[in-house]
Amino acid sequence: MIEVKNMSKSFNNKLVLNNINTVFEKGKTNLIIGQSGSGKTVLMKCCIGLEMPESGVINFDNRPFSTISEKKKTDIRKEMGVLFQGGALFDSFNVEQNVMFPLNMFTNKTLEEKLERVNFCLNRVNLENVNKLFPSEISGGMMKRVAIARAISNSPSYLFCDEPNSGLDPKTAEVIDALISEITEEYDITTVVNTHDMNSVLQIGQKISFLYKGQLWWEGDKTSILETDNPELQDFVFSTELTRRLKKK
Repeated sequence: MIEVKNMSKSFNNKLVLNNINTVFEKGKTNLIIGQSGSGKTVLMKCCIGLEMPESGVINFDNRPFSTISEKKKTDIRKEMGVLFQGGALFDSFNVEQNVMFPLNMFTNKTLEEKLERVNFCLNRVNLENVNKLFPSEISGGMMKRVAIARAISNSPSYLFCDEPNSGLDPKTAEVIDALISEITEEYDITTVVNTHDMNSVLQIGQKISFLYKGQLWWEGDKTSILETDNPELQDFVFSTELTRRLKKK
């Protein structure tokens, strides 16, 4: 569980996040949604530790991430897995080396143990016989699955996914959503997904936080979001022809 309490963040005296209070629940896919500039990326960066808030606190299972020592922060970071937008695989590493990277960084496992874990993670995302291929030799959907395998290779307690379906066709995006949801439930991970994809919201949104102009404007799930009477959220949710048809039903 990740608890965000009274958190605010500014850049150049411009308030980007204003007194955010929310809980990202363990074993659930927690989605952060909102228009571009709403603050959702900054919120995720603060949770990961790439940005530090001016006020408030972020608790990782009752451990205050923003106020503890650097050593304890490093210990928490070792419990994080991150799926970056676009996958962010190392071009000069093959698939096996990419997935093994967190194990090399954060563990003292033997090479045999690391290879066993790499193969387990690749099998978990339905990839076989790709170990020696390079990112340039696989499809966009396969790259995302490799990136998921890398993100879970060190058995994280917290999984952060930044726009996981960016650049993917709808069918492949559905596969990635399903993988994220299955892995979250299977390993009881606290998963936080930053997305603007309404298909993802309706498919895997167990806990949804809607940001509007830097404020937490609404929270609910994939069912209640279609029934909202919040005007700003309605404008966001029903902005496409597909969701407008759902509203009519």
